[in-house]
Amino acid sequence: MFDKLEDTLLRFDELLSLLSEPDVANDPKRFQRLMKEQSDLAPIVEAYKEYKQCKQNIDDSLSMLQEESDEELRELAKEELNDSRERLAQLEQELKILLLPKDPNDDKNVIVEIRAGAGGDEAALFAAEIYRMYVHYAETRRWKVETMDVEEIGIGGMKYVSFMVTGQGAYSVLKYESGVHRVQRVPETESGGRIHTSTITVAIMPEAEEVDVQIDMNDCKFDVFRASGNGGQCVNTTDSAVRLTHIPTGIVISCQDEKSQLKNKDKALKVLRAKLYDLELQKAHDAEAQARRSQVGTGDRSEKIRTYNFPQGRVTDHRIKLTLYKLESIMNGDIQEIIDALIAADQAAKLANMSEDVA
Repeated sequence: MFDKLEDTLLRFDELLSLLSEPDVANDPKRFQRLMKEQSDLAPIVEAYKEYKQCKQNIDDSLSMLQEESDEELRELAKEELNDSRERLAQLEQELKILLLPKDPNDDKNVIVEIRAGAGGDEAALFAAEIYRMYVHYAETRRWKVETMDVEEIGIGGMKYVSFMVTGQGAYSVLKYESGVHRVQRVPETESGGRIHTSTITVAIMPEAEEVDVQIDMNDCKFDVFRASGNGGQCVNTTDSAVRLTHIPTGIVISCQDEKSQLKNKDKALKVLRAKLYDLELQKAHDAEAQARRSQVGTGDRSEKIRTYNFPQGRVTDHRIKLTLYKLESIMNGDIQEIIDALIAADQAAKLANMSEDVA
């Protein structure tokens, strides 16, 4: 690990030198790429430098304890020694986590799809609430949310909604949300007061660039139609909505949020690119899962990941056995505590796997 850290330190210094060269500054693409690499390495370098300083502090404190006879100075040295040893252990763990292989998609924007599952209208109502939960959460992160397509029902529910979340590290945070979300509550339409269980599915897909996925336009069929639902006069009176069918896979995507047919076509292609890229990720995930089952699922769409129990005011994430009694604030977008716990569990699982591999 420490050989790798020393190499990282050398590379960081090399990057600082390169970024100051005029030739690099005059090449925007190269400059941006090197700046990104420097930004990625900075947290590792900062932690490693503090680690080395802690080791030096420990050596200095031990020397003082051997050489110093003044009792007051010896007490200060002991205190410094204990603090440095405690911090050193923390930094070792932090460095192990920082050196874990990074998911290449972590910095990407995401396309989110929410579908009502079992439960009819109640599932559609819950899908709309989960959509609003993610929108509120994105707002707290100052991310941009852009609706791609939505199929609404008359009582305020959504059978289906897809939207893009644009923001630094969106995929690294939201990727754990993929799976089946279950709600337990008394529906408004239930006269007997019985608790019903309904489900929705959430799919989180990293936005794919053209370099990630090449689409043969001969494989795509476009149909245009008049948009329905809420919208201005242009949206509802012109054939601006687009339906894209990808013939080899049978994937069908509709986009009608924009007034412009061209913009809807671009959105549909974005979604298709993400779906095709996601199919490849799923294949890789399934192949990896055969060899080793991760403790924190991020790829199995059929996995029941979370239950929202309204009568008891609790939310339970089944993957990490976390239960929080703050359902109202969670439904208002306060999901950071759950996400932090999932990230920590995923890191712990990866560290354990690394230890098994070394053993």
